[in-house]
Amino acid sequence: MLNAKLAILNANVITLNSKQPKAEALAIQNGKIIAVGSDEEIRKYIGKETKVIDAKNRTVVPGFVDCHVHMTGFGWSLQTLDLRNVNSIKEMQQKLQEYAEKNPEKSWILGGRWDQEKFAERRFPTRWDLDKAFADKPVFLVRVCGHLAVVNSKALQLAGITKETTVESGEIDLDKATGDPNGIVRENALEIIRKAIPKPSPKELEDVCLLACRKAVEAGLTGVHWIVDLANEICIIQKLYSEGKLPLRVYLGIPIELLDELVSLGLLTGFGNEIIKIGFVKILADGSLGARTAALKKPYSDAPKTRGMMLYTQKKLNKLVSKAHKADLQLAVHAIGDRAIEAVLKALERALSKHPRKNHRHRIEHCSVLTGKLVRRMKRLSLIASVQPHFVISDFWVVDRVGEERARWVYPFKTLMNEGIIVASGSDCPVEPISPILGVWAAVARKGFVEENLTLEEALKTYSLNAAYASFDESKRGTIEVGKFADLTILSDDLLNISPDEIREVRVEMTVVDGRIVYAHDPNSATFVHN
Repeated sequence: MLNAKLAILNANVITLNSKQPKAEALAIQNGKIIAVGSDEEIRKYIGKETKVIDAKNRTVVPGFVDCHVHMTGFGWSLQTLDLRNVNSIKEMQQKLQEYAEKNPEKSWILGGRWDQEKFAERRFPTRWDLDKAFADKPVFLVRVCGHLAVVNSKALQLAGITKETTVESGEIDLDKATGDPNGIVRENALEIIRKAIPKPSPKELEDVCLLACRKAVEAGLTGVHWIVDLANEICIIQKLYSEGKLPLRVYLGIPIELLDELVSLGLLTGFGNEIIKIGFVKILADGSLGARTAALKKPYSDAPKTRGMMLYTQKKLNKLVSKAHKADLQLAVHAIGDRAIEAVLKALERALSKHPRKNHRHRIEHCSVLTGKLVRRMKRLSLIASVQPHFVISDFWVVDRVGEERARWVYPFKTLMNEGIIVASGSDCPVEPISPILGVWAAVARKGFVEENLTLEEALKTYSLNAAYASFDESKRGTIEVGKFADLTILSDDLLNISPDEIREVRVEMTVVDGRIVYAHDPNSATFVHN
């Protein structure tokens, strides 16, 4: 009998394998699970060189996978001004002043994650609010959704933005009294600002990517669907892997704007293995509900003069979708509003009718504001719903945005599953916390429209088996069973035997990727990990 390299005993194993739902122990060799069963059965695989983990009845689940995360953005967010919990513009100004004083070496003050819905003033901040706090250097603070930002006058100046500046698929808000830019920029207008910011060095980029990876495995993630922002991120990821520093699996999401550049640079030629591989092509169809740029069929309930914005015409969207589909690539299209989702469905229906293709596994990212009709069309097209459960918590204002009737169809996770649609979960970090535990909690413990709550097992599957399906990997991971990769997350509590609200307090004890312990909450515990 083959001796295991790693064995886990005395555990509460939730396998998500219907043929063997529960177990006490498992054995691992060469990065794969070689046995699942009782302690007695697994002890037969333990030899002199076997590392043994006494789980002390802790819970082992299939490794969590985040199906939508901006890893580089996450890394930067850990090093910039965090305004997530700010409750007023006055507090924002205070935080900005404090940060600038502590970081005098920075040529730009960057940060964000603010939400005006939490502000006592109940309005967007302006350039003049930022100027009052700090006018000496350019300031760029992105709203929590990532689709809108506020900048100070210095940043507008350096970016060359005036009241005459126009931008395709974006907006620069103007002051009603003067007609000058008020500091609020939306969608593609953010890119004008970003082009004025000094580019990070390769070392700085590598450091933030590595930091994000370390925080991801601390959160229990064994894999991420990494949405790339810059072409050289792929080189950084490859470098980390070749140097043995990449602690988790990466499924790359390539923005459609970068596709031709990556092909021309040869970065996609012969690319891919079991740790890193090219995944999907991402297209942005609209914006966000928080910024009121998500494209709705009817006006916003709290802003009746707008229905949001489409970032492409139907004709252009059809062309982009068709290009990726014909190239045999997987598509992941960001569409939040029902108008955007309908446009994406039209584009996909057109592409599939002209070029039929089985098992395409195209995805709609977020698919937030739905209707029964849209859900049924998604089912007919065999689409994957790539959702972010923690939006349910953060978008506490959703009824105000879209009204009670439409709010019933915002994030309808249970309905999607009941229709037979594969639902895969992610965080959209740094928009939301990267923790899959918080995502599971949000999906299970939802307070409003509770008919859309998932069961604990359903929520776990969205981060494991369904996530594996979304990357064409369901035969290799997603459940704990013999022959699959040993990607595991060990938790402090049994999720099946605690209340839904207690889930958010569960701690990640250990993360195992490819049979390697990449994170341990208490690595020095002799009773928890020993030979």
